[in-house]
Amino acid sequence: MQQQSTAGPSPEAFSGSSFGARARRAFFAMRPKFFTASILPVIVGTALGAVAVGAVDWVPALLAILATVIVHAAANVLNDVGDDISGADAPNTGRIYPYTGGSRFIQAGILSRAQMNRLGLSLLAVAFVLGLGLAAIAGPMVMWLGLAGMAIGVLYSLPRIYLSGKGLGELAVFIAFGPLPVCGAAWLQDGVWDLGRLLISLPVGMWTAAILLINEVPDLDSDAAAGKRTLVVRFGVDGTRITYIVMSAIGLAGTLAAVAIGALPLWFTAAAVVLFALSVKAGLGIASVGEHRAQLQKSIELTLAIQAIGSLALLATIALAR
Repeated sequence: MQQQSTAGPSPEAFSGSSFGARARRAFFAMRPKFFTASILPVIVGTALGAVAVGAVDWVPALLAILATVIVHAAANVLNDVGDDISGADAPNTGRIYPYTGGSRFIQAGILSRAQMNRLGLSLLAVAFVLGLGLAAIAGPMVMWLGLAGMAIGVLYSLPRIYLSGKGLGELAVFIAFGPLPVCGAAWLQDGVWDLGRLLISLPVGMWTAAILLINEVPDLDSDAAAGKRTLVVRFGVDGTRITYIVMSAIGLAGTLAAVAIGALPLWFTAAAVVLFALSVKAGLGIASVGEHRAQLQKSIELTLAIQAIGSLALLATIALAR
């Protein structure tokens, strides 16, 4: 388990003016530890479409993964910029690093706000170019999907709109890490949209939205002081605990509905129930960071594990169902 800490990255560890040192700073500013949250939904969707046609079309699959990860990286970087502008990150002493409180690169003086902003915008430009490549392969529809993902990533942190500060962050993350990548990646393989895939995307999106929700708990005081009205700030710790479990129940309902219409095999019901039970355990562990820091950190780590294990379980089930 990660040691409990409010520390951040060490400026000395990221010093240097060489190309390698600059690249290392840029890479870790993107918070790469969280990239599985965007990679796994695309792989699940790719598997759904590939099973339908009997083979993987590797070029669009790999381009989709790369573009999605880069948009995710851009969103992480721009979120640090937005939270620095709002004043939410600088005074955050309740954070559990590296899970909450951002990358801390601006606060530690590793990169300036302007440098982070340029990095985020450069990543979006790269993602746009990759989207053009996908559009050349799969048609213009893919550009609309990509632009939707980019828009969510930008509006999540953009001052004045600032979805994450208006209690809409979880909804944005659910869409960007659930229906959009799962259904979009499946469509890239076989050109089909259907209800079964949408239902399968519900737990995938909810598992990731739950990561955001629980990660906001240690940041409660600093977010509230900065006027960042997340769901945790709006509902408090007790309300967040209930919201987390309700979100998990919605994911379970989506899974059971997918089983009911034959999009998933009956035996996946057992896995879904186990994952829901783990989610309830994580949700019940949500508590004030000042009084139950170790307990909250365990719930954060369990939430991260549920997203990874659940996505891999879906991937294995799709492959076996073939």
